[in-house]
Amino acid sequence: MDLSIIVPTFNEGPNVVELLRRIGDTLDGRVFEVVFVDDSTDDTADIIAAAARASPFPVRLIHREQPVAGLGGAVVAGFQAASSRWCLVMDGDLQHPPEDIPRLIKRAERGDVDVVVASRYASGGTSKGLADATRTAVSRASTALTKAMFPRKLANCTDPMTGFFLLDTHAVDVDALRPRGFKILLEVLARRQLRVDEVPFDFAQRHAGTSKATFTQGVRFLTQLAMLRFGRMSAFALVGGFGAIANLVIMWGLIRLGMDYVPAAVVASVVTIITNFLLLEYLVFADMRSESGRMLTRFLKSFSFNGLEAIVRIPVLSILVEGAHIPAVLAAALTLVAAFVLRFVFHALVVYAPRRSGRRAAQPDAAPTAVGGRTLE
Repeated sequence: MDLSIIVPTFNEGPNVVELLRRIGDTLDGRVFEVVFVDDSTDDTADIIAAAARASPFPVRLIHREQPVAGLGGAVVAGFQAASSRWCLVMDGDLQHPPEDIPRLIKRAERGDVDVVVASRYASGGTSKGLADATRTAVSRASTALTKAMFPRKLANCTDPMTGFFLLDTHAVDVDALRPRGFKILLEVLARRQLRVDEVPFDFAQRHAGTSKATFTQGVRFLTQLAMLRFGRMSAFALVGGFGAIANLVIMWGLIRLGMDYVPAAVVASVVTIITNFLLLEYLVFADMRSESGRMLTRFLKSFSFNGLEAIVRIPVLSILVEGAHIPAVLAAALTLVAAFVLRFVFHALVVYAPRRSGRRAAQPDAAPTAVGGRTLE
């Protein structure tokens, strides 16, 4: 079958030539293309362009000046640009061995699956490429949590967090995918019941460069998981819960340092309002930003509402402490819970409401950049 290999890259220049060489050696005689979707801030795009011009098989480059939705968003852009129905997704760091691609193709050619997953955790697979015991434990725990939240859809998948898989894009609504971070397979499998099978593989050491797994990516994963399972309001609640805990910790710390509880509550509120806005921008409402005006406008709306809410909430806090004799931190917790629904409704319907205009808002994900060379996009 024809094949499009989608490789999302972020500062992976030293791996490009070796990756293409091994893909070419492995798939010699087959009809395929390689589509790099590059979000790099270094010279990776130039390296891909040069390698493409020297390649005996089609290589295309989509360089995103304004990346949307991280590596998962890059994969979706690759799906949309692919010339083939079947798309194989793999990382650009050679931890996904190109030599395993024929095994995924062979399984798909039997015609009874929509997705073939290269699994680290199926019998015969290994995760030795994970950096250390901590990374391994986090990966295992994340996989267990994900399977627990989607027991039916992930029943036949031992490794829903892998970035190495072969997908029949006709089996999914590509335009409906809303990835956050780099767990795109989870997004694909959780949205629709698909026919899934696996082949084991050995997760290799990186050829060059550094891992893109960070604490921020972990937060994005948890947000993605919450939104897939429960919807946007649950992700908002996750951010709100984080903000509430931060608010209470800051307030407690300031009180311990000798500050009165009222100014302590004011300082804690200001800090968490700003922090929560940034989390909402880049996690919960990331897919709505492009059609809801300028970031500064959204911030002013959000800050104003939360400021007014705090102006109301803090006197209520005072009443609960002074009048009802409720401990200050407990009283603050009660008022924060009461404000949650109002905050969500205001942000969803006002802060991130699409602009009222006859023209469609400009999409932040620019069209593919022309690079030059015979098969570049």
